[in-house]
Amino acid sequence: MEILGSHRDNTAASGYLDGQIIVAMPTMGDERFIRSVIYICAHSSDGAMGIILNKPASHIGFKELLIQLEIVPEGDRIALPPRAETVSIVKGGPVETGRGFVLHTSDYMIENSTLPIDNGICLTATLDILKAIASGQGPDQAVLALGYAGWAPGQLEAEIQQNGWLHCPADPELIFDGLANTKYERALAKIGVVPGMLSDEAGHA
Repeated sequence: MEILGSHRDNTAASGYLDGQIIVAMPTMGDERFIRSVIYICAHSSDGAMGIILNKPASHIGFKELLIQLEIVPEGDRIALPPRAETVSIVKGGPVETGRGFVLHTSDYMIENSTLPIDNGICLTATLDILKAIASGQGPDQAVLALGYAGWAPGQLEAEIQQNGWLHCPADPELIFDGLANTKYERALAKIGVVPGMLSDEAGHA
């Protein structure tokens, strides 16, 4: 599926979930997605692509990643801009885990590289945005995902029909703040659900 394709204003009205968040139900059988909160970046008849927001990549920090990629020099006196210090790194999904995908606010765009999604949220998957963040010229808010979640045509729709996922509107706090351990409960709260209300048996919540 072409990740950075043309964007369409087709979210709720058409049944597509671009710019929405999906939340795994307790019935989720795929262990890779248990208790996952996923921001959907692209969704069409060709399939879907999203970023898991609540699984931190605890093995590496943003500064260490910039050093590995030789974006900043190694040394004890590295001083990143304040906004760069707030960038969290998450395990975005099981596909292309060696590649970085940056979800960010729309105050930063790279022509022909940035995909506008919805409500001021964009996706960029080039090193240029990491260089911009490191130099203080990047977006106001960003999260770096290693890998992404992908669905074949019709697959996500089928999983929703089988009670695998709930969905809700996205908001910047759920996407960008570093409180990964509470995002699942907060996403459910946006839908009006508390985890104890959800049954492990299949059925509509």
